[in-house]
Amino acid sequence: MLQSARELDAGDAIAGYRGQFDLPPGVIYLDGNSLGALPLRTAAHLGEVVRKQWGEGLIRSWNTADWVNLPQRVGGKIAPLIGAQPHEVIACDSTSVNLFKLIAAALQMRPGRKVVLSEPGNFPTDLYMIAGLEAQGLAERRLAERARLVDALDDDVALLMLTHVHYKTGEMFDMAALTKAAHEAGALVLWDLSHSTGAVPVQLNAAGADFAVGCGYKYLNGGPGAPAFAYAAERHHDTMGQPLTGWFGHAAPFAFEDDYRPAPGMERMLAGTPPVLGLSALEQGVELVAEIGMDRLVEKSRGLSEFLRRAIAHFAPDLPCISPADPAQRGSQLSFRHENAYALSQALIARGIIGDFRDPDILRLGLAPAYIRYEDCYRAAEALGEILQTGEWERDEFMQRAAVT
Repeated sequence: MLQSARELDAGDAIAGYRGQFDLPPGVIYLDGNSLGALPLRTAAHLGEVVRKQWGEGLIRSWNTADWVNLPQRVGGKIAPLIGAQPHEVIACDSTSVNLFKLIAAALQMRPGRKVVLSEPGNFPTDLYMIAGLEAQGLAERRLAERARLVDALDDDVALLMLTHVHYKTGEMFDMAALTKAAHEAGALVLWDLSHSTGAVPVQLNAAGADFAVGCGYKYLNGGPGAPAFAYAAERHHDTMGQPLTGWFGHAAPFAFEDDYRPAPGMERMLAGTPPVLGLSALEQGVELVAEIGMDRLVEKSRGLSEFLRRAIAHFAPDLPCISPADPAQRGSQLSFRHENAYALSQALIARGIIGDFRDPDILRLGLAPAYIRYEDCYRAAEALGEILQTGEWERDEFMQRAAVT
């Protein structure tokens, strides 16, 4: 199996891109599905932005460095990665804020309907954003198990809101089929692409999607807390509104009018002043992903996850994998169930193998194809088998929960 890993690495068409990331020596990083690694170009570019554009250009750089158009420019570069047109995507705010804006927009577009349908166990912020609108009397939350979602679509549903790749299991929805079912019921659809963008195939326009959001700090390698993005199909641009009517979403921000007039298209989804440093970092990560190419990233992602699944089945045969067996049905991760999954993750980290834990009993191993090697997968599986066999995870220090798990 080790020989096989080395042969696969030798034949990897995108292996050379690993050298474009600042990866610590001796670390196997299997948490790029939570925070992507640092591209070397980002550090260099941010130095330029800070010293030259901010330090020397000062406020002039809103024009001379085109800071003012960063949300549109970065969004346009994300668009082809998710099967959208450049003017349908804008980079701004956080995933949570963009969810709130687009849920509210969808509810306004479906008068007489208040139900936002999702599934139990969806990523918490998605459910919390529905609850925030529900507390204002604007929405009604309805949850249905994924096998019953289509049955739950009735005349009260304004919006079906789902996460394309489940953050715990990695299971992937059939975007086109569910979008079609929702439309047949008269509902709109909002997809959360936070665990999809940059790792799995996404074709929003081909699927007929209405809205989407996604974060910039996972597979797009935009840095911790990187700005997110929002998508709306062109057909909705003239009718959608949003509740956060900030000055950058105004049709003429620097006219300083007392009354709000929405900007055309996706620009109306802006609110406050764009975060220049965050967007500048995200732009570098997006450009690198685009340079590698989604087809090559997807192919390697599936190869890595299948190799890791087989390796862990060999070294830790009693550890159940809860991700779909078919690599085309899962995201770029594998998830395993163990009653002491947190301690297992800490024992791996102590060996320089960084994955993560999701409460209550999920060990997640993410596979960012831009920089993970097949031999990394072999070494991680080998170490996990040793930790389980020896009981190494039972040490007291591995049981102590940190604030971020």
